[in-house]
Amino acid sequence: MKELLLIAIGSALVNNVVLSQFLGLCPFLGVSKKVETAGGMGAAVIFVITIASTVTSLIYNYILVSLQLEYLQTIVFILVIAALVQFVEMFLKKSMPSLYEALGVYLPLITTNCAVLGVALTNVQEGYGILTSIVNGFGTAVGFTIAIILLAGVREKIEYNDVPDSFKGSPIVLITAGLMAIAFFGFSGLI
Repeated sequence: MKELLLIAIGSALVNNVVLSQFLGLCPFLGVSKKVETAGGMGAAVIFVITIASTVTSLIYNYILVSLQLEYLQTIVFILVIAALVQFVEMFLKKSMPSLYEALGVYLPLITTNCAVLGVALTNVQEGYGILTSIVNGFGTAVGFTIAIILLAGVREKIEYNDVPDSFKGSPIVLITAGLMAIAFFGFSGLI
C-alpha cells in the first residue's frame, strides 16, 4: 500500500507529466483559459488515462507478452487510446453539451496527447503490474488536472492585470508555466 501511495504522489507532484516531463503541453496551454473548461478537460484526461492504463496493461501483459508481440505495443496503445477518446467524446456530446462545446477541438486532441501514450509506455518500461499501472495512470492524470487548473486560475487573474504589450498572450502564459514548473520542482525532495 505504501508503494502505491508513493507512486501516486510521485506521478502527480514530483514527476508531474506537464511540468517536469513536458508531455501534454497542447491541451495544457490551449484549454487553460477558464477554470471550468480546464476542470472539464482534467476530468476527461483522468478518465482516459486511468482507463487507458488499465486496458493497455491488460493487453500488454496478457496478450502481447504471451504472443511475443511486444514490438506492437505502441500501435496497440494508440488504437486503445483513440477508442477511449471517442467514447469520452460521445458521452460528453450527449450528456454535457456545454462542456463538449467548450472543449472544442481539444477533446479529440486527447487522442494525440503524448501524456496518455507516455503513461502507458512508462507503465510497460517500469514493469508495473495492473494495479500499479492504474495507480500510476490515475496519479499522472490528477497531476495533469492540478497543473491545468492552477494555470487556468492564474490566467484568469492575469487577464485583468496590466501586462506589457510584448508579454501579452502566449509569452506571459509560457512564463507562468515556467514558474509553475520551477515551483513543482520543490516537490522533488518529497519522495
